[in-house]
Amino acid sequence: MTEENHTVVTEFILTGLTNHPTLKVVLFLLFLVIYLITMVGNLGLIALIWKDPHLHTPMYLFLSSLAFADSCTSSSVTPKMLINILSKNHEISLVECFAQFYFMGSSATTECFLLTVMAYDRYVAICNPLLYPVLMSNRLCIQFIAVTYLLGALHLAIHVGLLLRLTFCRSNILQYYYCEILQLFNVSCIDPSINMFVLLIFSISIQAFTFINIMVSYIRVLFAILKKKSEKGRSKALSTCSAHLLSVSLFYGTLFLIYVCPGSGPVGDKEKMLSLFYTVIIPLLNPFVYSLRNKEVIGAFRRVVRKE
Repeated sequence: MTEENHTVVTEFILTGLTNHPTLKVVLFLLFLVIYLITMVGNLGLIALIWKDPHLHTPMYLFLSSLAFADSCTSSSVTPKMLINILSKNHEISLVECFAQFYFMGSSATTECFLLTVMAYDRYVAICNPLLYPVLMSNRLCIQFIAVTYLLGALHLAIHVGLLLRLTFCRSNILQYYYCEILQLFNVSCIDPSINMFVLLIFSISIQAFTFINIMVSYIRVLFAILKKKSEKGRSKALSTCSAHLLSVSLFYGTLFLIYVCPGSGPVGDKEKMLSLFYTVIIPLLNPFVYSLRNKEVIGAFRRVVRKE
C-alpha cells in the first residue's frame, strides 16, 4: 500500500490499438503478415551474409548486426501485440512489462550506434580506400559491434533501474499497445521527474551524438563522391550510401518525434502511429531497403539459389 492508501499495481492492462471487433481481425492478419515478412527478411539476410563468402566484409557484417537488432525490436513488441488483439486478457505483469521495455529499448539504442558505425565504414571505404583493410579489419568490426550492443544494454539498464524506484497506483491501464516508458510515468504514484529528466538527457545526447557523427561522415562522403571522375564509381558510391541515408532518416525522424518532442496529455492516434512505424514498419523495411538495389546481395542470393 502507498502513503495515499492506494493499491500498488503489479499488473497492467494494455489497451492496444482498437476495441472494434472487425478491425481487430484485420489488424491481426496485417501485423501477422508484417511480422513474418520482417523475420524472414532480417533472418534471411543474416543467413545469406553468413553463407556467402563474398559478403564476409565489414559492411555486410554491420548489416547483419543491424538486421539482428531489427529482429529483436520487432520480436519484443509484435508477438505480445498479436496475442492481445485476439485475446480478451490484455494483462501484462510488472516484470514482463519492464522486460519488454528493456529489450525493445536496448535494441533501438544499439541500432543508433550501429548506424553510426556503418556511416563511418562508408566514410573510410570511399574517402580512404587504400587504408580501408587496415582501419576496418574484421577484428575491429567485431569489437565495434560488441560495443554497440553493450552500450544498448547499459543504457536501458539505467532506465529500468530508475523505474524500480517508482510505484504504480494511479491506474493499471496503459493507453498503448506495449509497455512504453512515458505511459508508465503517467500512472506512477511517485513523481517521475528524475526519470523523465534522465530519459530526456540520454535521448537527446545519444541521438544528437550519433546523428551528428552520421551527418559528418556523409558530408565528407558526398564531397569525395563529387570529386570522383568516374561516373560508374560515383553512381556505385551513391547507390550504396542512399539506402543507408534513407534508413537513417526514417529511424531518427521517428525517434526524435517520439522521445525528444513528445506530446503532452493523453496519447493520441498520431503518437501510436509514429510508434508503430518505429517498432514495426522500420524493421520490416530495412532488409529490403539495403538489399533490393544492392547488386552484391542479389548476386549472393542467386548463387545460393543455384547451389540449392
